[in-house]
Order: sequence, then C-alpha cells, then structure tokens
Amino acid sequence: MAKKGKRYQELTKLVDRSKAYPVQEAIELVKKTATAKFDESVEVAFRLGVDPKKADQQIRGAVVLPHGTGKTQRVLVFAKGEKVKEAEAAGADYVGDAEFITKIQQGWFEFDVVVATPDMMGEVGKLGRVLGPKGLMPNPKTGTVTFDVTKAVNDIKAGKVEYRVDKAGNIHVPIGKVSFEDDKLSGNLATIVETIQKAKPAAAKGTYMKNVAIASTMGPGIKVDVSALLLGK
Repeated sequence: MAKKGKRYQELTKLVDRSKAYPVQEAIELVKKTATAKFDESVEVAFRLGVDPKKADQQIRGAVVLPHGTGKTQRVLVFAKGEKVKEAEAAGADYVGDAEFITKIQQGWFEFDVVVATPDMMGEVGKLGRVLGPKGLMPNPKTGTVTFDVTKAVNDIKAGKVEYRVDKAGNIHVPIGKVSFEDDKLSGNLATIVETIQKAKPAAAKGTYMKNVAIASTMGPGIKVDVSALLLGK
C-alpha cells in the first residue's frame, strides 16, 4: 500500500490543484498520470450546486457517448412473448423472465445492465432489494424500462452511460479508457457536460457546475475548465 501511496504522491506533483485546465491539457495530464499496468478507465466527476434531498432537484438520466466507454456491457433483458426474440436479435446477452429472477435471488450477477419491458416490472420489482443497492434496477428515466428493447439494447452496446446525483450533490460518469485518442475522450466529455448542463433543475440556485474534474482509475483528479465546452467551442 505504501508503494501505491508514494507513486500517487509523485503523480499529484504533476497536477496544479488550484488550476482548472483547458480540456485538451487536462486529457493529456490524465494520460500522463495513468501509470498502472492496465488500461485505466477515465471518469468525470461533477460537483453541483443542487440539494438532492429535494425532489425537484434530483438529476438522473442516461446518454449515449459518441465514442463508447471502451467497456463491453453484458445486458440482461426481462421480457416475454415476441419481445424475447426482439431482444435476442438486438444482441442481448441474456433474455428471459422467471428463471433469471430465481437465478438472481440465488446470487447470480453476471451482467452489467438490466432492461425490462413494462409488463415485466411487477415480477422484476421483487428484485428491488438486491438490484437497487447495486444500481441495477431498471428505470424509465434511464430508458431501461421500455417496450422498445431493440433501441435499449443497441444504445447500451453503443456506449450508453447512466448518471445520477448522489446525496452530496456529485455525479460520476465514465468517459472512456486511457487508450482512447484524445479527441474521443474530449468528444465524450463534451457530450456528458452538455447533458448535465441541460439537466439543471429549475429550482437550483446559485452556481450550478461548481467543479468538474477528470481522473483515471488510479490517478489524481484534474480540474477542468468547462466554460469553452458549454459555449460549444
């Protein structure tokens, strides 16, 4: 552990904590500070001026990143009848109903995203206690409760990410891998910044985007000046 601590301290010396870097510079720094032996993920963190305790200041949704996340998502679809064939044709990894509910109740979790048709939610609701805490419960707001299973599966496979404000007013979203070309990371970042900006609740007062930072899995956080992104530059 000490070794990691020392390495991390060396990496933080490369970052000026008081500075908000232009996007391109921030991405270059993220790559420079990603020294792990695996292809680290890159994540953006937003600190927002909202009060998540208030219902009218909840922020939740999903967006398809133009360049994907670099991760292959395993999709489980709860459906019946014709929708089973539709989900299979769209490339879902697992499709079914009662048998998968039983498997999950017995501790099976070899999937990353769950989609359900509305007529299955009565049954899927039984899994709330196990799927909820893991953030896997299907939700209409994120497009995972729908009869259009083809679109749902295609979007997830194409790089759809979900975002949700936590109790402290923060949102964390993956925007790719360190191995991505710079313009792909900046394109994904621009998409999510624009999406979060549009999701600003009417009831939020004062500064909305207080702080935006990007970091690799094992690297330090790097503040980003998103004003240019918000102006569409």
